[in-house]
Amino acid sequence: MRLQQDIYMNQPKLSFWQVWNVSFGFLGVQIGFALQNGNVSRILSDLGADLSSLSLFWLAAPIMGLLVQPIVGALSDKTWNGMGRRLPFIFGGAIVAALAMALLPNAGLLVAFIPPMLFGLIIFAIKDAAFNVTFQPFRSLVSDMVPKEQHNMGYSVQTLLINIGAVVGSILPFVLTNVIGLENASKAGEIAPSVVWSFYIGATILLGSVLWTVFRTKEYPPEQYNEFKGLSPEVTKAIDEPKEPLLTRLAGFWQLLKDSPQIMKQLAVVQFFSWFSLFIMWTYLPAALTQNTWGVAIDWFDPSYLAANSVPDAISKAKGAAGDWVGILYAAQALFSVAFAVVLTKLANTFGRKVVYSLSLLAGGLGYISMIIFTDPTITTVNLYITEVTVPQGAVGIVLSMIGVGIAWAAILAMPYAILAGALPADKTGVYMGIFNFTIAAPQIISGLVSGWILGSVFGNEAIYIIMLAGVSMILGAVSVLFVKDKEVA
Repeated sequence: MRLQQDIYMNQPKLSFWQVWNVSFGFLGVQIGFALQNGNVSRILSDLGADLSSLSLFWLAAPIMGLLVQPIVGALSDKTWNGMGRRLPFIFGGAIVAALAMALLPNAGLLVAFIPPMLFGLIIFAIKDAAFNVTFQPFRSLVSDMVPKEQHNMGYSVQTLLINIGAVVGSILPFVLTNVIGLENASKAGEIAPSVVWSFYIGATILLGSVLWTVFRTKEYPPEQYNEFKGLSPEVTKAIDEPKEPLLTRLAGFWQLLKDSPQIMKQLAVVQFFSWFSLFIMWTYLPAALTQNTWGVAIDWFDPSYLAANSVPDAISKAKGAAGDWVGILYAAQALFSVAFAVVLTKLANTFGRKVVYSLSLLAGGLGYISMIIFTDPTITTVNLYITEVTVPQGAVGIVLSMIGVGIAWAAILAMPYAILAGALPADKTGVYMGIFNFTIAAPQIISGLVSGWILGSVFGNEAIYIIMLAGVSMILGAVSVLFVKDKEVA
C-alpha cells in the first residue's frame, strides 16, 4: 500500500489552468443541461402534455443515464487511441448532443410526419443519451489527469464551470426575450422563438467548449498512466484481453457491483434523497411558481380545460413571465453555487467533507420548503442590470430560497465524487464511476414514476406541495451523510 501511495505522489501536479482545461468542456454540457432543465417542461406543455404526466416524460433523462454511463465508463477504461482514452467519447457525445439540441425545439414543424409530442420525446431521449456519453468520461478524466491529492480542487473546478454554464443556459431565453426582443409566447403546438434560438446558441457553445478540452488536454499514454496509478503488468494485461461472452460479462458486472467499496453503497443512500428532490424541482418548479406566486389557477394547467376555454391574455402573460423567471431563479441558484464552490474545497479541508456535505444538503432542503411563503402578489420592478422586469414581490423572495438550493447543488456535484474517487481501484475508476451513476438515475426514475401521481392524487395538482416534499427529501439526504464512513486525504 505504501508503494502505491508513493507512485501516486509521482504523478505531476497540475496548475489551476491545466485543471481548468481538463474540465472546460463541461461548461457547454451544463449550458445544455440548464436549457433542458428550464425549458423541457415548457416545451412538452406547449406540445400538449398535462401537468401530472410531465414527470413520466422526464423519465427519458435518467433512463438514458442509467443505460449509457456504465457502458461508456467500461468502454473508456479500455480505450486507447490517438485522441486519448476519455476524449473520443467526450467529443463524439458532444456532436450528437448539439444536433439533438438543434432539433428538439423544432418538433412542432414536423407535425405532418410524426406527432410532435412523440418526436420531442425521441429527440429528448437521444439528446440525453448523448449528454451522458459526454458527461461520464469528464468525471473519469479528472480522476485520470489530476493527482489524488488535488481531487478536491479538480472536482470543485468542474463544479465551478458547471455552474457558470448553468447561469448562461438559464438566462438565455430571458435575455433573448427581454434584451434582444424575441417573442417568448408560443402558438398551439409550437415553441417560442426565444426558446428555439436559445437551443441553437447552446448547441454552438457546447461544441466549442468541448473542442477546447479536446485540443488543450493530452491524456497520458497507457504506460505512463499505469505507472502513475500503480497498475501492475498483470492488471494491464487483463484490461487488454479480448471481451468474454455476454453472460460471463454480466456475471462479472454483478460481482463487481457486489464487491463495490462500502463507502459507495453509503453514498448511494445520500444520492437517492438528493436526486429524488432535484428531479421534482426540474419538473415542477415552473408550475409551482406560476400557481403559487403568479396566482394562476390550477385549471389553466389542464389540457381538457384549455381545449374548452380560450386562454385570457392575462393568463398567457402570467405563464410567460413565470417561465422567464424560472430561468432567473436557476441562474441565481447557479451563481450562489459558483460562489460556494469557490470556498468549498477550503471548507471541506478545514471542517471535513461530511460536515460540509451534510449542512449543504440541509440548506437546500430548507430552501425548497421556504418557497411556499413567497406569495405576495404586489408588482415590483427588478433591475437585473441587463434589463428591468416587473414581477410579483413573492417572485423576488424566492431568490432567497435559491441560496440554499445553490449551496446544496455545489456540494452534490463535488463532494460525492471527491469522497468516492479516493476509494476506487485505479484500473476500474471509469466503470465504478459509471456504476455510481445508478445512484443518480435510479432515484430520478422512482421520482418520475411516483411524483406525478402524488401531485395529482394527493396534492390536487398544487405544485408547491410537491416542491415541499422535495425539501423533506433533501433534509433526509443531509441526515444520511452522517452515516458515510469517509477517509479523508491529507
